[in-house]
Amino acid sequence: MTSLAINPTDPSINFPQTITASSLTLRLPRPPMKFYRHGWQSWTLTAWMDPTEPMTPIRAHQTRAKDEDAPYAFSDHPVGAWVGAAEIDDSQIVLLGALDLNGRVELINDEMRGFYEDNDEGRWLVAIGEENKVFEAYADELRNKYGTAKSESGPPRVWCSWYSLYNTINEPVIDKVIRGLGDLPFDVIQLDDGWQISLGEWDANKKFPSGMQALAEKIHKTNRRAGLWLSPFVTPRNSRFAKEHPDWILRDDAGNPVYAGIGWSGDLSALDSSHPEVLDWLDQTIRKVVGWGFSYLKLDFLYAAAVPGRRKRNLPRETACREAMQVIRNAAGRDAYLLACGSPILPMLGICNGIRVGPDVAPFWLSRPLSVWLNNPNNPGTQNAIRTSLHRLWLKDLIHVDPDVAYFRSRHNRMTREQVGLLHDLIRITSFKATSDLPHWLTPKERAGLRAFLEEQPEIEQISRYQFKIDGRLVDFAPTIPLPEPVRVPARLALNAGLVQTAVYEFIPGLLESQRSRLIK
Repeated sequence: MTSLAINPTDPSINFPQTITASSLTLRLPRPPMKFYRHGWQSWTLTAWMDPTEPMTPIRAHQTRAKDEDAPYAFSDHPVGAWVGAAEIDDSQIVLLGALDLNGRVELINDEMRGFYEDNDEGRWLVAIGEENKVFEAYADELRNKYGTAKSESGPPRVWCSWYSLYNTINEPVIDKVIRGLGDLPFDVIQLDDGWQISLGEWDANKKFPSGMQALAEKIHKTNRRAGLWLSPFVTPRNSRFAKEHPDWILRDDAGNPVYAGIGWSGDLSALDSSHPEVLDWLDQTIRKVVGWGFSYLKLDFLYAAAVPGRRKRNLPRETACREAMQVIRNAAGRDAYLLACGSPILPMLGICNGIRVGPDVAPFWLSRPLSVWLNNPNNPGTQNAIRTSLHRLWLKDLIHVDPDVAYFRSRHNRMTREQVGLLHDLIRITSFKATSDLPHWLTPKERAGLRAFLEEQPEIEQISRYQFKIDGRLVDFAPTIPLPEPVRVPARLALNAGLVQTAVYEFIPGLLESQRSRLIK
């Protein structure tokens, strides 16, 4: 174990430089104006934060376990995953970034400290200078170590079922979508949650009587790739799958299943991503899905492969996650497109083609019950998605960054035109274009706007941290960045109110559409 302390403003030291140590402390000349806290997984808040603001945890354990890195959820100071940065003045940023897995960076007063979990030694990058340049230096070092799986042709244009239908999808409604998309320039039609028997039983349920191979063939006939959603590392706590494979479930030191948060299927347990039998099952499952004809895989809730627990093999948790993802890549083949979601960031580099870089969007700007009353900036909502995605644009040189889908429909959409426009502009910057709008929900004008959006290739210029020019038009994201002031209400009331809002705004419209589609002949 090697612990070092250096002064990053020492003129005798040349930066950037890499240093090997289990922990490394940077003694700053003064407490920073802002601290860049990088979230652990796709949905976890990533932002420049005021270090004088007290840290307040998410108030509902159901979402805390899903959205945060559990060992640090109650820290009284900022702790980020792999990389942190301190803003010393308007032009000088000090960056400390882990180049190996399992690294964390925290700020305590005027010291920025990086450490590897379990006191393992690893490499660090220290860089000082302009913001874009220090993050570019970090991205270069990560690319040298992990490589990249992103294609030079850019990310595919995707129609995804989730944000209109959620898990109420069925064969008639998907058939209607395939017909309704016509010649809109999508490269992928992707089914999301709702096609499978259960999480862990990855075969077609009774809502898809023709089977998944027949559906993939229908999509292929439109000259598009077939895409499918899976969450390979979670299962409901009391599922048949969990009962049939109790030794596959990740457990804590007391032998209890590790709680992996809450999903649409209820409370979740994590699979042991190091278990040889789990890895064999993963290999077989992915080969089966690709054999059906699905070459675009959206892999969700991937954080569960790296949550703390007692594993079959004694591996660091992020190492176990990466090795399991490599099994998935090998089974899918190099030609498959893997999109990671709900995922730790570094373990995916060089394996996945794309990664979600923010929380889910929604047909509303912000859920006050879930985001404000529960103090959860990781909760679905378009403002939350924009905030965290913007702060991860430096990943673009390493992997396709997915800020989530765009909305063009006015139907079942409670965002203003300005809010929708900001989301569109973020997506233009990332080039990852997707939507879930049902074709028959779009007016002719909205459909034309979607087509133009999919076809355009705008010129992007970054002016400052939050300002961009898109084809010469100035876009300022600064108003979306501040976190709302927390409001104290009973956590149970907040959670129930948020679930009601989600049902009214999101689930019910898709459910009604799915039920109507059952009548289609």
